[in-house]
Amino acid sequence: MSEEASPTLLDLTSYQLHDLESVELPLSLTELDLTTNRLSALDPRIPQLPNLKKLSFRQNLITDAAIEPLSSSHLISHLEELVLRDNKLKKIPDVAIFKKLLVLDVSFNEISSLNGLSKVSSTLRELYVSKNDVTKMEEIEHFHELQILELGSNRLRVMELPENMKNLQELWLGRNRIRTVNLCGLKCIKKISLQSNRLTSMNGFQGCVALEELYLSHNGIAKMEGLSTLVNLRVLDVSANRLTEINDIENLTKLEDLWLNDNNIASLEGLAEAIAGAREKLTTIYLERNPCAQSPNYTSTLRHIFPNIEQIDSEVYA
Repeated sequence: MSEEASPTLLDLTSYQLHDLESVELPLSLTELDLTTNRLSALDPRIPQLPNLKKLSFRQNLITDAAIEPLSSSHLISHLEELVLRDNKLKKIPDVAIFKKLLVLDVSFNEISSLNGLSKVSSTLRELYVSKNDVTKMEEIEHFHELQILELGSNRLRVMELPENMKNLQELWLGRNRIRTVNLCGLKCIKKISLQSNRLTSMNGFQGCVALEELYLSHNGIAKMEGLSTLVNLRVLDVSANRLTEINDIENLTKLEDLWLNDNNIASLEGLAEAIAGAREKLTTIYLERNPCAQSPNYTSTLRHIFPNIEQIDSEVYA
């Protein structure tokens, strides 16, 4: 009975609402999800919700001006998660008032600069700014607690990660214009994506010794190198590059998924030695659209080399 009297979660996803006039907003709310509506203004009652921890405006029509009233409301200063993904923002919103903010998502907007992030609380754990027009990594030096940084599908040319991001676990930078890797020895990072950039070398990952997943497809990499120290690697995707042979992964004993398709690898000869450390562990390998995929007994050779293989290209084996 008490739970009905004091609801804490209100999910209005996909109601196609233009405003919230017909909706009751109890002061007891801790989560308000307004995903996929037609909202272009901030209901004045929202900044008055004293218990609100999570607020999502994902996929609406919110502009910079519309979100401004949030920045001066002390009543909701305990907000921990703010999602403004897929709206009409042109700049990083002023969220300085939220001293306990853990998650900020402003992906899929029209933001051209990270200017304004310096005001965001250093408590932040997850920052999503993908699919915008950002050209420079800046104002992120104070995010000592950051675990996930998503800046994919922007216009970045240079990786400028501060050395003090010791807690970063995931870095997503796919679909940018980055040419060289600069990770300042992020020893705790577990996932890195630099797919669809302009890399020509794999050097720069050597210090990321905790790395478990590395995605480098659709670049211009001609040689596999700088991988021998990544002994925790489980997933390696170097498909759609300019590789002619497999190198520097012979001692990676935890490798489970290896994507090498759409390269120029000529032969399966020496493959067993090249991936010797993972022969028992490997469950998935992609080599299609390489010259070696035309080899006689292609599939049977791979199944012989890797006794626990479950998938070769698109073929799945029980």
